[in-house]
Amino acid sequence: MEREVQFIGQSSAFLDAVERASRAAAVRRPVLVIGERGTGKELIAQRLHHLSPRWGEPLVTLNCAALPEALIEAELFGHEAGAFTGAVRARAGRFEEADRGTLFLDELGTLSMAAQERLLRAIEYGEVARIGASRPVQVDVRIVGATNADLPRMVEEGTFRADLLDRLSFEVINLPPLRAREGDVFELADYYGRRMASELEWDRWPGFAAEAMAALEAHRWPGNVRELRNVVERAVYRWGLEEEPIARIVFDPFDYPWRAEPVPVPVSVQGPVPVPVRVSPLADVSVSPAAASAPVSAGPPRAGRDLRGAVEAYERALLVEALEGHRWNQRRAAAALGLSYDQLRHAIKRHRLSADTIVAPSSAAGRRDSLSDPESV
Repeated sequence: MEREVQFIGQSSAFLDAVERASRAAAVRRPVLVIGERGTGKELIAQRLHHLSPRWGEPLVTLNCAALPEALIEAELFGHEAGAFTGAVRARAGRFEEADRGTLFLDELGTLSMAAQERLLRAIEYGEVARIGASRPVQVDVRIVGATNADLPRMVEEGTFRADLLDRLSFEVINLPPLRAREGDVFELADYYGRRMASELEWDRWPGFAAEAMAALEAHRWPGNVRELRNVVERAVYRWGLEEEPIARIVFDPFDYPWRAEPVPVPVSVQGPVPVPVRVSPLADVSVSPAAASAPVSAGPPRAGRDLRGAVEAYERALLVEALEGHRWNQRRAAAALGLSYDQLRHAIKRHRLSADTIVAPSSAAGRRDSLSDPESV
């Protein structure tokens, strides 16, 4: 079953690329699709196929980077029985499978020079020879190649054939990265957010809070649309409050409070130079020799206080301030600190914080009531 092809966006750079693909679809010539990961190269290949006269024939896809060099030629061109060790029976290659249709070669720049030579002959003469065969087989295949590599530079470096690039580059469609698609982040986030809300069976789509949308639009998106989809779907799934706009965005799901990271140490300094320390998502702080002994709410300075102790005291003070400021409502405190609810709970446990240990006994009962109230957490 073919996957549904969705093109979401309104920026001129993106629409120009889609229009160029639509025009090239009817022409029986190779097409190169250039773009970063996650920009939709495979969707463009599907459009080229489905709008062409070959739409009723096979669309065969091969990721050239997914196979070792020793197997790529056998996968592309097939082999006869006994052609090499393990070739028990004859097998047709992807070219024969795509006969009268379209062959989409993803990660084209990873092909070996030997495979490039055979690919050039297949494009030039319309024939392929299985490994171990004495006669070639005629095929009618339209080639669509995709890569994020700089093929002209590879030609200069001698790692890609110039004559093959000439044959493949009848039409070159350059897909813009998401950071260059003005206004499309909102469109894509709204589309994937609504779809995820529907999958979770929400009664309504609350949308994104202004701060969350601003964060989405300011992100660089190195993974482009694929990354945005994951970030948006994760945000909707973790939010869980379908009556309130989504206000929490997690760009890096591998960032957690206890993630170990090295602390850079200056080799030589003249005077107190701040040393950046990555504590957790609670704070990015700079601790200088003077600041390391500065008073914090955890207690007065001690002689010989080490860096780790000062950092832990500062983190504890941030936690106490946020919890006290929000009357120990942990969800609100987590939002104020830029943490998830689970991250805050872990930090509270690690510092052994509770209302009894922070506030006076006379007011602890009220705080314990708020902790036991499901609405407060």
